[in-house]
Amino acid sequence: MLKGNMVIGQSGGPTAVINQSLVGAILAAREAVGIEKILGARHGLKGIMNEDFIDLNSQTLKQLEAVAQTPAAGLGSVRLKPGKTECERVFEVFKKHNVRYFFYIGGNDSAETAHIIAEMAQQENYALCTMHIPKTIDNDLKVTDHCPGFASAARFVALAFMGDDRDNAALSGVKINVVMGRHAGFLTAASALARQAPGDGPHLIYLPERVFDIARFQQDVRDAVATHGRCVIAVSEGIADAEGNPIASTGERDSHGNIQLSGTGALGDTLAAHVKAAFSGEAIRVRADTFGYLQRSFPATVSEIDRREAREVGAFAVKHAVNTGKSAAIAIRRIANAPYQSEYFDTALSTVAREATEMDDQYINDAGNDVTEAWLAYVRPLVGDLPEIGRL
Repeated sequence: MLKGNMVIGQSGGPTAVINQSLVGAILAAREAVGIEKILGARHGLKGIMNEDFIDLNSQTLKQLEAVAQTPAAGLGSVRLKPGKTECERVFEVFKKHNVRYFFYIGGNDSAETAHIIAEMAQQENYALCTMHIPKTIDNDLKVTDHCPGFASAARFVALAFMGDDRDNAALSGVKINVVMGRHAGFLTAASALARQAPGDGPHLIYLPERVFDIARFQQDVRDAVATHGRCVIAVSEGIADAEGNPIASTGERDSHGNIQLSGTGALGDTLAAHVKAAFSGEAIRVRADTFGYLQRSFPATVSEIDRREAREVGAFAVKHAVNTGKSAAIAIRRIANAPYQSEYFDTALSTVAREATEMDDQYINDAGNDVTEAWLAYVRPLVGDLPEIGRL
């Protein structure tokens, strides 16, 4: 059994339940034999390199539980891909502080960082157990059935569309809502849960897994307006044309090489202009909103399953690390839908690092502008019950 100190950090985009994983890991580590000091790295890898740690042994249970209920990264987050220089600095710090356990909470880029650190430790012959704890609202990690953080963001999206659809029904027109999702449309697809009666929106759903054709989009909207007298549209920020070019982006890239798609209303404005062109000469109300960062850290729409699983994967990671001493990534396996049941297991870091997954074909309709019943069966148990819409 490895004996020494533990460092835990958070990385990538925050979520509504990422601190549940943090607290789950802290509480499990306090009871673990072999883990001595529990050090929280401020802003992930950046904090490690700067030796900017917070002692996580001394907080009261009440304080930790308050943090667990709070959205966004309590330790602060970072987007940083380590190179040779950064890794050398990390191991210099780890050796100085006798760190033998490293836990990194994040998405596939964070899993890649954990994988790089684990391989470096092996090359350096430094005894270190590196664990990746899953987190992402995009739901695009490989191996796992779903990711902590996704269900709460999906619940936000579903509720937002429920209200926005009623707004659109009251003052009819075309409404476009841009949802997060670079290459995977899971979060945008959750908007379909807003439908409770025939004619409810969203009437069209566009995901990055399908080529986005402007002319076809314009005809889809015209058809929806002809049928319903209005149209509510859910669209992923990452939709692209046949050549793979984003329909709209900032043109900037992060340290992992990802194109920046959030933080701008460019896509909504672009699509609104195309809708207006499709109805040239006709009086029609067209509006667009970009949900942006609101989706990922909204405190009032947390899924109960998400809350529980996020806590439990953090604790499971610590127990696995102490019991085996082997580096790994943690994943979730769904056992049943009704009633919903799941379990946790470990997988090699290499199976999760860097590469992302996308929505399966069975979840997307043939026309590429909606989802299927199979998708609703997958996502509904995670999101939980939604309020019933009243009608006159």
